[in-house]
Amino acid sequence: MPRLAILLQLGFKELYGLYRDPAMLLLILYAFTLGIYASATGVPEAPHRATLAVVDEDRSAASQRLLDAFLLPEFLPPERIPLAAMDAGMDAGRYTFTLVIPPDFQKALLAGETPTLQLNVDATQISQAFTGAGYIQQILLREAATFVAGYPPTTRDPVSLVVHSAFNPNLTRAWFGAVNEVVNQITMLSIILTGAALIREREHGTLEHLLVMPVTALEIMLAKVGAMGGVVLVAGLLSLELVVGGWLAIPLQGSLGLFLLGAALLLFATTSMGIFFATLARSMPQLGLLIILVLIPLEILSGGVAPRESMPELVRQAMLVAPTTHFVILAQAILFRGAGLGVIWPQLLALLGIGGVFFLAALARLRRTLR
Repeated sequence: MPRLAILLQLGFKELYGLYRDPAMLLLILYAFTLGIYASATGVPEAPHRATLAVVDEDRSAASQRLLDAFLLPEFLPPERIPLAAMDAGMDAGRYTFTLVIPPDFQKALLAGETPTLQLNVDATQISQAFTGAGYIQQILLREAATFVAGYPPTTRDPVSLVVHSAFNPNLTRAWFGAVNEVVNQITMLSIILTGAALIREREHGTLEHLLVMPVTALEIMLAKVGAMGGVVLVAGLLSLELVVGGWLAIPLQGSLGLFLLGAALLLFATTSMGIFFATLARSMPQLGLLIILVLIPLEILSGGVAPRESMPELVRQAMLVAPTTHFVILAQAILFRGAGLGVIWPQLLALLGIGGVFFLAALARLRRTLR
């Protein structure tokens, strides 16, 4: 059985080794602050100060209403240009969007016809073009419908659909991205820190010192799992409170205590994975390559980047053996929907079982390596 005094001394040794590694400390600081902020806000959910040029060949009240609808901060004030200057402006990159309003636009609109507007998009500005075209279409349809509201419509929709968005009423992408990035950083750093701790001892020769001391492989592993997991758990909690809830002002619905319980079970599995990889690798570069091969599918296929429902059935079933799959489900249920223990207990049991398997496999591999 592991002895508490030995575990505490080994744990303090791990923390002191991390303290003397400035590169790892900077990685932790960046990952749980700027890394989360950049991931949450890097891809805008709305265009921001997009440039728009308009070729208005109608010069009517209807066309002016369309132009007045493009406002800051999504769009800069539209610039009126002649048709001959449109291609040159697009080629030079001065305009991300150009809108062509044909002659007799208002006349056709009031006559119940469906006039055609031309929208040209500079798709090299991918972040703006991807969302901006949809925004422009919505603005044009809304303003045209408002303009002809006092006239008899030519067609009517058979139903009227009213959409209510639950948990994220404004469909703000940063709310989802920030929480998902916290999950990714917890996974990444827990694997890296524990794996690097074992590799560092092997490279510095201190692992041989441990072998001549009255400590067991189980005590060595528990100390590394506990120390590195504790560091990541505290950093994740501070990041949720200060970065996600404070800096980004994202509301967190559920119990942080329940989330930390799930995070502790995830760390039980991922820190064991880190030790297992460290027993396979012989140097820090080899460990890095192994971690890259594992982290990419863990982050992409666990349901944080894309919904699991959109994945092939074989991939969905295969990823059930990954602890991150269950933790993503758990984290989203707690932090987005305020779920309680009665909802997420299957994920907690799955994390406990998967973590136990990874821990035993890493322990067996560590004992073999030490021998």
